Amino acid sequence: MEPNPPEPTVKLELSLLLSRYPVLAMRIRQEMRRELVRRGIVSHGELEERLAEAARMPRESLQDTAQWDLRVHRTQRALTDVAFTSCLPIGVLFPILETLQEVQPRPVYTDQTLLEKLLRQAALCESRIKAIHKADSLTGSEDDPSVQLLQARQALLERIVSSQKAFLQVAGEWFTTEDIFYILEHRIGTGRIGGKAAGMLLAYKILEHTAPDLFHTISVPRSYFIGAEVFASFLAENGIDQITRAYSSFSYEQMRADYPAVQEACICGRFPEEIADQLRAILHESGNTPMIVRSSSLLEDSFNQSFAGKYISIFCPNQGSKAENLRDLTLAVRRTYASVFNPDAIIYRRQMGLLEDEHMAILLQKVQGQRHRQWYFPSVAGVAYSYSPFVWNPRLKREQGFTRLVLGLGTRAVDRTGSDYARMVHLSHPQLRPEVTPAAIRRYSQRSIDVLDLATNQLTTQAVEDILHPDLSALRWLVSLDDGDTVRPPVALGLHFDPSKLVLTFDRLLQHSTFTTLLKDVLANLSRAYRVPVDIEYAVCLFSGKDMQPRIDFFLLQCRPQMRWKTESGRSAPANLSQQDTFLIATRMVPLGEVRDIEYIVVVDPEAYQQMGSSHELYGAARLVGRLNQELTGHRFILIGPGRWGSSDAVQGVPVTYGDIYHAGALIEWTGIGGGFASEPSYGTHFFQDLIETQIYPLAVNQDDPGDFLNIGFIHSAKDRLPAVLPQTEPHQCVKLIHIPSERPGCLLELVMDGERAVAYFDSQPRGSAAQPGEQG
Repeated sequence: MEPNPPEPTVKLELSLLLSRYPVLAMRIRQEMRRELVRRGIVSHGELEERLAEAARMPRESLQDTAQWDLRVHRTQRALTDVAFTSCLPIGVLFPILETLQEVQPRPVYTDQTLLEKLLRQAALCESRIKAIHKADSLTGSEDDPSVQLLQARQALLERIVSSQKAFLQVAGEWFTTEDIFYILEHRIGTGRIGGKAAGMLLAYKILEHTAPDLFHTISVPRSYFIGAEVFASFLAENGIDQITRAYSSFSYEQMRADYPAVQEACICGRFPEEIADQLRAILHESGNTPMIVRSSSLLEDSFNQSFAGKYISIFCPNQGSKAENLRDLTLAVRRTYASVFNPDAIIYRRQMGLLEDEHMAILLQKVQGQRHRQWYFPSVAGVAYSYSPFVWNPRLKREQGFTRLVLGLGTRAVDRTGSDYARMVHLSHPQLRPEVTPAAIRRYSQRSIDVLDLATNQLTTQAVEDILHPDLSALRWLVSLDDGDTVRPPVALGLHFDPSKLVLTFDRLLQHSTFTTLLKDVLANLSRAYRVPVDIEYAVCLFSGKDMQPRIDFFLLQCRPQMRWKTESGRSAPANLSQQDTFLIATRMVPLGEVRDIEYIVVVDPEAYQQMGSSHELYGAARLVGRLNQELTGHRFILIGPGRWGSSDAVQGVPVTYGDIYHAGALIEWTGIGGGFASEPSYGTHFFQDLIETQIYPLAVNQDDPGDFLNIGFIHSAKDRLPAVLPQTEPHQCVKLIHIPSERPGCLLELVMDGERAVAYFDSQPRGSAAQPGEQG
């Protein structure tokens, strides 16, 4: 069978026809293959042989069965379409469709009619361009098919991918009409596919063209898209839009109180049967492969704001019956829809001036990983940034970026989780750690791993010791041996070792594989194409390779422009400051920037915080910080408290969320004190993204570090202004509010950060003391 390539317009008509029968597409192609065999155009054996050969061609044999099955599926689909449209007229399909009448075609929407018109225009332009042999013949005029093609693609992308102009300017250079077919074929319902899906697809297309030497190791997960219009219809048809009509204008406290009712309304909502049928078909195609439901709102991952962590993503292990898996999948979609109304998300949109109606698309993806006993997880997952806002050694190069990586699911790379730590790696010198001593390496290492438990059908957290067994194929690339005096990569592990003596350092992976080079090249190529720094999320599966190196399967999960602080002046503090005029000095992972005219300091006292006996009291301290954040609107203030601000474990630090801190100028983590408080600045987490986008600088002051300093005498002697600012609030046992001009007349606080050292000092203010909230200045 050697069919001639079909005309683009013929292939287009087939794609458009099949897009109207998304649930039947697989069965229709089966009938198309039978028709080819029945008419003697190709034998069944020849078709199967061509399938196996073509699926094997792009890459060496895959050890990942799911990836092999996906390749066979895509190749089978492409070969079927080419063979059918090359040898038979489209009209042959109509009798086939008539025999499959139990499923009705998708309704033809007005939007779909326009899309078909634009697709036909793009296909005709591509056909004309192929007929022009010399590039010199392309005139650049309005009649030039290349100009018309670009315009058609831009219009298509704006309708089905994103309306963000900055995104469209980049995407128009890389997407083809074939890519748009792919999106339509994998889209459920109508509307755009949202920022997260758009960024992932764009990054993949960029790497396909700019990094051909790397591309054989790079993939994106099998993906499907629920269009944003499905969300709007879901709200309307279930009456949720009536419940939430005035919701976004409420106060933060009122939204917190009402949000559970909104969540319940979303969870109880129902989808149209058409949508449920398509989700059922996806589950049928995916089998028991674990899936993840990811938010992909129209505002996410844009060039102006990232929305990092504002909406939720939910894992579906997918190990139940068909009915149970569909129940879990639709519940995950409904919960993701509900996250649009999360008070922190609304406060964020309010701060960014984006209070117009948000629309939520959904990105459904296969979870990338490998099975190890009853657990499913990738060898490595992480986030990476092409520009590093901090360095811990002058040899490090900011422009080469950094990454946070973990063993297992990437949730631990992007969330702040108690006393657990991801591995921080600066890509210019991956062997140069921020920790130096063996004790520090042990302390700032990963101790828990997030996995999908296939036996219990749920997301769970396991101790690393329970996972690090000899049968874990990637083990040698991930661990070092702690012998009490040193932490070093083992020469050989053997079959019998004590897992408690192993530390997750990833040293062999970073120093003796192509991983670091691959990650740097990915970031560099994407940054050049985006014309701004980027950050990505990724997963990696490791297999035995050649020459003692692992074979790396790199899965790109997300890409967006990297947010940065607007002020990166690097101004240093005045020389010869007295200790009395200095409030703090920090020397660990200091960014570039400054915060001027600081009027208030909100202090959470570590000893008092530690003595609070219940989680209710600990969370009460966080809510009080949130009330001060509201009351101090228009006044510059900084926050200082024990351990990890924003921690999911209230014992390890004050459990604030975005809505509690977004007016602050800096967030200082007070460490090296009693009670086991420790910290690592939040770089790379979703919490870190919140701080950058809101122009909040994170710092850590360690009292055990001789280079750091905190003016504790000033904190203890200053009068607590909390009762004056919040008159209805009794003095709190651990939260204190200091008004600087009242303690140091004529002064405000200045915070300057030069990349190596942060200094906050009292500076005279010629215009006099600032007025307190509620007072006339």
